[in-house]
Amino acid sequence: MSSLLSQIESILFIASKPLSCKKIAKAVGKMSGEVAEAIETLQMKYNQGDSGIHLLVDGETVQMATNPDNTSVIEEFIKDQTRGELTKAQLETLTVIAYRSPVTRPELEQIRGVNCAVIIRNLLIRGLVKEKTDGDALLPEYSLSMEALSNLGINNVSELNNYEELHVHENVESVIGNSITN
Repeated sequence: MSSLLSQIESILFIASKPLSCKKIAKAVGKMSGEVAEAIETLQMKYNQGDSGIHLLVDGETVQMATNPDNTSVIEEFIKDQTRGELTKAQLETLTVIAYRSPVTRPELEQIRGVNCAVIIRNLLIRGLVKEKTDGDALLPEYSLSMEALSNLGINNVSELNNYEELHVHENVESVIGNSITN
């Protein structure tokens, strides 16, 4: 069961939306009842006062979230992160999204080699990136928003310099391809 718990934790961590037990069960190759039992175990683990992470469960839907007691510190952190100029990491991530879109968070992280969760959240808050969630897809895909296109003075990402070459660059393709086969 511990590997199941680990798998569910990982899925909930990377998902930026609530997931049904059925969808999680399909992803881990288990029955919905086993997943529901594992989620109860994870709730007991995380939904403690001293844990920064909580699991929100609404019927058959579950999502990993922050501890509600930490709302004020999280709001201040986000406010600090979204003011002023973009950081080098945010610019790099925005560039990858521009040239590779639509792209998932794991693909971004494979290309950049670092966790991009906070950066993506900041770009979403700034309105520079949009998130598309396909009903069947487990992970959302990210692309530039209309505001980002407007700020760049273009109508479509295909207008970016060297877009055709970089959108399907062989080095990036091999990095992503290697991560999928490993």
